[in-house]
Amino acid sequence: YQGARTVGSSGINAEYGETLFGHTDEVLDVCFDYRGRQLLSVSADATARVYEVGSYKCVATFSGHDREISKGTFNPSGRRVATASSDKTVRVWDINSSKCLQILEGHTDEVFSCQFNYAGDMLISGSKDNTCRLWRDEHAQKQSL
Repeated sequence: YQGARTVGSSGINAEYGETLFGHTDEVLDVCFDYRGRQLLSVSADATARVYEVGSYKCVATFSGHDREISKGTFNPSGRRVATASSDKTVRVWDINSSKCLQILEGHTDEVFSCQFNYAGDMLISGSKDNTCRLWRDEHAQKQSL
C-alpha cells in the first residue's frame, strides 16, 4: 500500500485512503459486498449507508430502525442488505430503492448480528435473548436454535 506503515510484528501494512461521512453517531460495523464494489456502514444513529468503492459516493441510506444498528451485511448478489438492531428486529433492504422489504420480528432482546448464507436464501440472526434464529425465504419463516 502507498504511504503504508508497519504495525506490530506481523508486518501488516495499511494506507489511509478515504473518509466516508454521513452518520451522525458512532459507526458500529462496516463491510464490503462479495465483489468488493460496495461498502456498508451501520451506526448508533439507527441508519445504514451503502457507498460505491472508487467514487465513495453514498448510493443508499436506510432509515427505519427505532434504535442503533449493530450489524449489517450484504446478500451474495449485492442487491440487498440486512441490518440487526437493538430494537429487536432484523430488516432486509433493497439497495436500488432504499426501501425496507421485510422486518423480521421474533427476538425478545437486542439483535447483535446477522449474516446471509452463501446461496442468499437464508439469514441467521443472533440476539441478547440467547438465541439464534434462521430466517428462510421472503416469508420470514424461522426456526430457533
